[in-house]
Amino acid sequence: MEDESERSDDESERSDSESLEEKKSLDDLFSATYEELRRLAWAVKRKDSSLTLNPTALVHEVWLKLAKSPHFATTSRMHFIRIAARAMRQVLVDAARHRNAHKRGGEVIFVTLEGPIGGAATSPEDLLALNDALEELERLDPLQVTIVDCKFFADLNVSEIVEMLGVSESTVQRKWRKARAWLHFKLGQSS
Repeated sequence: MEDESERSDDESERSDSESLEEKKSLDDLFSATYEELRRLAWAVKRKDSSLTLNPTALVHEVWLKLAKSPHFATTSRMHFIRIAARAMRQVLVDAARHRNAHKRGGEVIFVTLEGPIGGAATSPEDLLALNDALEELERLDPLQVTIVDCKFFADLNVSEIVEMLGVSESTVQRKWRKARAWLHFKLGQSS
């Protein structure tokens, strides 16, 4: 019986040690990419000046979301940025939902489609409509949504996306054009 409890204690200590190491690795990765994440947050803020989260708060919210999953610490820098871009989108959508919670109604949503994905969402309603469209597109073609996330939320260029995803430049450009056209169509329907 003692032997089992000793083994359990050893496993628990090992698990705690591994967890601490993962947290430390994630902290190191975050420290190394903090300025890059702030740059991404500023890029998102530039695209949509109506956002209520400032870039620092956005980066910190993303960090809190990612800190719950220390296994990201073992990923490459580019993969981490891709995951952070998705987390940034989720944080922005959650904030828009929160702001919009009191504004339920039949207002028309106006979304312009100029710029990276046809334009930045200019209101919480626009961001929610964009998110809904991206979720629908993800069921059809997850790669297109990954490319949209990389271009819009991570502010990556085509060559960085090619490197990250390991696909050809023509594939990224083709998928980007299709995603923009599909989003233009879907968001045009909702306005």
